[in-house]
Amino acid sequence: MNEQSLPSRTLERAVGELAKLPGIGRKSAIRLALHILAKGPEFGLSLAESIHSLATETKQCQRCHNISESDICQICADERRDSTRICVVEDVRDVLAIENTGQFKGYYHVLGGVINPMAGVGPQDLYVADLPERVEKTGCEEVIVALPATAEGDTTAFYVYKKLKHLPITISALARGVAIGEELEYADEITLGRSILNRVPFENSLKI
Repeated sequence: MNEQSLPSRTLERAVGELAKLPGIGRKSAIRLALHILAKGPEFGLSLAESIHSLATETKQCQRCHNISESDICQICADERRDSTRICVVEDVRDVLAIENTGQFKGYYHVLGGVINPMAGVGPQDLYVADLPERVEKTGCEEVIVALPATAEGDTTAFYVYKKLKHLPITISALARGVAIGEELEYADEITLGRSILNRVPFENSLKI
């Protein structure tokens, strides 16, 4: 089936870019582009400015690899948080999900993904190498491995555990309130919060 022909090359370009977003097909991209046009120039320019700022003004926290507008993110810069605990997560979405529970007051370490050989992602592609040194330097007493309950998440969690097990710290994992195969960002706040509070020693959590 031929793609729908659009009356403007400018519109075609916008649709092409919008269609690159995850979960957005060409039809959805057309609807979004037409909605932007219908809202008027001020809306479109404001949207373009916010996307430009997102692309040019955000950076990665040098300490935890979270998204930030400065070298150190707001969470890492907050000295009121519990410096004895670091929660290891897959990406920024998991930081947001855990923060929404209100049950964790420590710091985070964002890996930037999980080990997935099928997708060409290996341990060298994740932010794991700097974690042991960070744990030693900060006086951390517990690392909570909060990765998705998937095969890839479990493999990554075990890899992180091996990198840290020589240190005199507690390594724990989320209680299995989060269902097998579930991403943290889709777990409801109560379930995720309880999984954090009822975390278990890592050795008891996985059967790899």
